Amino acid sequence: MSARPSRRWLAAAGALAAASLLVAGCTSNEPQESDDEATQAAQVPGGENDEPGDTVTIGFSAPAADHGWMGSITKSAKDLAAQYDDIDLKVADGTNDVNLQISQIEQFINDKVDAIVLLPFDGAALTEVAIKAMKAGIVVVNVDREFDDPTAARTTVLGDNYGMGISAGRFICDELGGKADAKVAEIAGIDSLPLTQDRSRGFADALGECGLSVSNRVAADFTVQGGEAAAANLLQAAPQLDAIWNHDDDQGVGVMAAIEAANRDEFFMVGGAGSKNVMEAIKADDSVLKATVIYPSTQAADGIKLARLLVQGKSMSDLVEVEVPRTIQLYAPVVTKENVDQYLPTAFQS
Repeated sequence: MSARPSRRWLAAAGALAAASLLVAGCTSNEPQESDDEATQAAQVPGGENDEPGDTVTIGFSAPAADHGWMGSITKSAKDLAAQYDDIDLKVADGTNDVNLQISQIEQFINDKVDAIVLLPFDGAALTEVAIKAMKAGIVVVNVDREFDDPTAARTTVLGDNYGMGISAGRFICDELGGKADAKVAEIAGIDSLPLTQDRSRGFADALGECGLSVSNRVAADFTVQGGEAAAANLLQAAPQLDAIWNHDDDQGVGVMAAIEAANRDEFFMVGGAGSKNVMEAIKADDSVLKATVIYPSTQAADGIKLARLLVQGKSMSDLVEVEVPRTIQLYAPVVTKENVDQYLPTAFQS
């Protein structure tokens, strides 16, 4: 999950369009006939991007899979690479040791891979070695946690932490229907991380649109144990609540345990990230869980696909632009009982 400053709720239209097209698979529709020669020249034949090309060797490094979302990041990347005969994926062991991750990238540089897809444990700490890779002629795709220097990567794939807060807040506003005295609580992740700060800022901004604010707030640590402890403290301090937003579905397992232990059900809860167990609870509609906000665990898979396009000299063929965009920010939709079947196939297991 991102550990860099925020993005606006409504990102530039081009970036959002690019994200949608990327998820669709970076392939185009059949070009339409046109008398405009300039338009014809800009079009790319349908399916060209997925046709086999020269083999691309990609080094991949991410933090340790110590929770469901991060585990899905690596699994999705491997699964995507396996779909292409022209991708040779080299996967480094997941690590939360910055120095070890730097050494992994150094090894990829020495091995002269064609591209590196990197979700850094610490974006600032991995910036220098990423720049070194770029200077060595290796395409670097930065995933989720941004480097300090934009020249450290050819392109960056991001989630939308500020947008998650906006989505959660607006959903809660809609559900509460203008109840002016509603009590809304927030269970955040790690407060020292910019991603948590961005989510909280977006949440506060969205609640402010309907005249509400956060009445009770606690922070956990993205773990089941941390979520349970934080939620227990929250519920003890707040005898009456109308809604809760929990930033992370992995820690939400513990949050739900605390709620059940306290025998509380007077409120509804919105999750964050998009785990399978939360989506199944939303579909069953038999608990306080009524929605979750997606933070895609497919970002590294998108990064693998982009690295292949970049090394093979291709573009995102549904765009007129002849180059892969420099930044792609994915959307943060709200999953409810009404649309959960659409999102279940991409859910991760907590």
